[in-house]
Amino acid sequence: MSNSLEFDGGLTLSVPVSDLAASIAWYQQIFGMEVLYQMDELGWCEMSSPVSKVNLGLSQVEQVKLGETTPTWGVVDINKAKQALESQQVSLDGDVQVIDGMVKLLTFYDPDGNPIMLYQDISTP
Repeated sequence: MSNSLEFDGGLTLSVPVSDLAASIAWYQQIFGMEVLYQMDELGWCEMSSPVSKVNLGLSQVEQVKLGETTPTWGVVDINKAKQALESQQVSLDGDVQVIDGMVKLLTFYDPDGNPIMLYQDISTP
């Protein structure tokens, strides 16, 4: 079955935030993301991510509703990533979860309480 949408390989994840400037600083510090462009009049910016053609859009809103987006980023070593998050005093949701033979997962939160996940693929030896 063919897909008529013709994806170009790009992806932008939109995350609601309460303070655009503070969120930009947080994503820069934690992920090393850079602002691609910022439209203060719209309360919006897009940031580059560590994944090619995947951007993060931050949208300032009056009330953040948690769980609207859960970006899940692949990492090489989830335990090392967890240590890096802990060193930055990032709020974690427990320990690394392991689905045997498949994946390791770790959930943490940005300053507004938006969930973010990391995964490490362990399906191949």
